[in-house]
Formats: sequence, structure tokens, C-alpha cells
Amino acid sequence: MLKIAVLVSGSGSNLQSIIDSIEAQELKCSIEMVISDKEGVFGIERAKQKGIKTYVLDKKIYGKEISKEVLRLTENKVDLIVLAGFLSILDSELITSFKNKIINIHPSLIPSFCGPSMYGIKVHEKAIDYGVKFSGCTVHFVDEGTDTGAIICQKVVPVHPEDTAESLQKRVLVEEHKALPEVIKLISEGRVKVDGRKITII
Repeated sequence: MLKIAVLVSGSGSNLQSIIDSIEAQELKCSIEMVISDKEGVFGIERAKQKGIKTYVLDKKIYGKEISKEVLRLTENKVDLIVLAGFLSILDSELITSFKNKIINIHPSLIPSFCGPSMYGIKVHEKAIDYGVKFSGCTVHFVDEGTDTGAIICQKVVPVHPEDTAESLQKRVLVEEHKALPEVIKLISEGRVKVDGRKITII
């Protein structure tokens, strides 16, 4: 069974979507641990409610050492690291150790509205300001860049003329909650084939 670590920085709604998929027996994997880079976030409470092991690596304390601590906690203990709204940047040692074994979800259709400082509501504000007709979410492998790894899955939503950043965010979040468990399931079944930037689902 695929063993995963889920990294969060906020409410953990994407974490909840994974938990729900496991409990519904749609997803066969085990969440070995949940790690946060902030104290007091609800994502950690969600994990505790389910008896999942939790760790808080407060970035105010650990700073750039967070990656090393994540590696120390996860090495030889999990098969996949899932970034579910995790805002700290991971360094190359962790990425190399878990090559093609770290995935992230981003709330836009990469390569649009992504990269450094593009997270949360800012992404949707940019999409609204730009006047795009469609947005969505992307699940991708993590590499040394920011939101530059190979794309595994994208889900698309319409952007309506009356949309605000908040209303668009809610619509995209519905798709995030589908996409992340779907990708974890594909990986758990060995169906994700990686060839450089080309990802094939077999």
C-alpha cells in the first residue's frame, strides 16, 4: 500500500479530500504523517481527529532548514510526499531524494498565474484581472523550480463575467478536491509514466 506524507500550511481542505477518499475506499493508501510549517492550522487538527501522526515545523523557527527536517521525517518512511497547500519552498536535497515522488496542487492552469509569490487568493485575483475565460487547477511533480514540474493532471472551470476572486476560488477548490485524490490513486496503481516533461497515464 502506498504510504504518503501530506504537507499543509492552512485549513487542510485538500487533506480532507484525501482522507474522505480513503474512508470511502476509493483510494488505497495510508497517510503516515501530516506536516505543517505553521502553528495552529486546522489541517493539523483534521489529522489529529483521525489519529494521524502530526509534526509542526514552524518556518519562523526552522526557516530554510524546513526541507532538511521534512527529509529527516519522511526518508524511508513514505513513498510519496503530497503538497496540499504547503507554502514553504523545498530545497534540492529533498527533491533529489524524492525525485518524481513529490506532487503539488496549484489553483490555476499552469503555466498561467504560477511561480514565486503566486498562491492562494492572489492566483484567482490575477485570473480575474487578466480576463481569462477558463481557469482551474493543476497537479504536478515538484522540481527545483516553483510550479515548473511536469504536469500530471489539470481540471478546468469556466470564469463567469460576474465572478470575484472568491467565487472563482470556490469553484476551483471543488475541482482540487477531485484532482488530488485522483492523482494519488493513479500513482498508487503505478499508472503514471514519466518521460521528462511528458506524463502518460497508462
